[in-house]
Amino acid sequence: MLATTPSVCVVQGEVLSLGHDTEKTSSAKIPKAIPNKDQQMGSALRSVYQKTVDETIPDDLLDLLGKLD
Repeated sequence: MLATTPSVCVVQGEVLSLGHDTEKTSSAKIPKAIPNKDQQMGSALRSVYQKTVDETIPDDLLDLLGKLD
């Protein structure tokens, strides 16, 4: 879940300063818990990403890429 203010960005419980702020980032409210639905979605997205990364590159695509050199 992503929440923003003009100078602070909160991403899954971490407070990130955007560098141009003048107010203190400690005033930002950090979510205490991520809802179960969001955790499941994050897990599913990581799983799909990892499967995509682990896929082999087809030989015909590697041949085409080799021709670019």
